[in-house]
Amino acid sequence: MLFPIGMLVVIGSVLGGYVMHGGHLVVLWQPTEFIVIFGAGIGSFIIGNPSHVSKGALSRFKTLFKGKPYTTQSYLDLLCFMFTVFKIMKTKGMLELESHIENPHESDMFNKFPSFAADHHAVEFFCDYIRILTMGVDDFYQMEDLMDKELETHHHEGVTQATAMNTMAEAFPALGIVAAVQGVIITMGSITEPPEVLGHLIGGALVGTFLGVLLCYGIFGPIASFMNKFVDAESKYYEVIKIGIISHMKGNAPMISVEFARKVITSDVRPSFKELEEATAAATA
Repeated sequence: MLFPIGMLVVIGSVLGGYVMHGGHLVVLWQPTEFIVIFGAGIGSFIIGNPSHVSKGALSRFKTLFKGKPYTTQSYLDLLCFMFTVFKIMKTKGMLELESHIENPHESDMFNKFPSFAADHHAVEFFCDYIRILTMGVDDFYQMEDLMDKELETHHHEGVTQATAMNTMAEAFPALGIVAAVQGVIITMGSITEPPEVLGHLIGGALVGTFLGVLLCYGIFGPIASFMNKFVDAESKYYEVIKIGIISHMKGNAPMISVEFARKVITSDVRPSFKELEEATAAATA
């Protein structure tokens, strides 16, 4: 939820500093400049990206209000869930999981860990590979290679969406100049007007440059950067799932498998070994 705070700081600092310099906010209100810059920016975004990239990038705007995609509790839920699954596979066999992986959203085992169950893509990723295991695949090298390729594809899709947003952001300063030049052209057509009229027209023209640079470096550039980091965090979550499954395929005990998975979690959200031990004990009690 830091996005609204950041926006307030950026806009407040820029407008506050402008007013403190003696500027008048009414001069900044230039609807035609907004139309030129935003319209051309959105148009270039549509031209430069296939529809699935555009839709994916726009859908990621909701992540701005989410903050971190995963918390320590999210990872504890994931690790405890994998521990439960691996324990069942060790003690009761893989076929015991068939009904769960075919209908995960109706499974009590999945719903016991709500943060994981609510992540549709992660659930699908996990179930797909457990299903492959139930089919008899036991070559963990082959499985790891396949998982790496899928994770690479997923990461590439997310980065492409963030890059599309960043490309639009980088276009705003140039589009601001376009709007400013239009304003200068209009001003030159009014060259016989009094100085106060010309001053107002020139000031309005410069708003285009001001707005283009602000939109790029103060708003849309940081949004694209956040989207990129969000994609990295998602990829890490899937990597944790991969490490757990591969460790299980190598014959490790359930607790060892989830400990291997825990070790690749980034330090800011990684649960401690004691937290994991207590959580797995509670999950299987």
